[in-house]
Amino acid sequence: DQIDELPCRFKIEGQSVEVEELLDRWSQGPGNPEWPEADYFKVIGYDFREHLLKHDLKSGQWFLVQGG
Repeated sequence: DQIDELPCRFKIEGQSVEVEELLDRWSQGPGNPEWPEADYFKVIGYDFREHLLKHDLKSGQWFLVQGG
């Protein structure tokens, strides 16, 4: 079963940034074996900037894809 996780904070260059608002969310499904299953989150941080976060569902790891 997949746990429905939402990001609440992340780090950029050692600084913790709280998530202010979730703007968009989408999933990359198992339809393409070349790409891992992942959830993507477009958020606004308390730093007033947009960030794109990726949650790799197989490894459970989170990545900052864009922003900062």
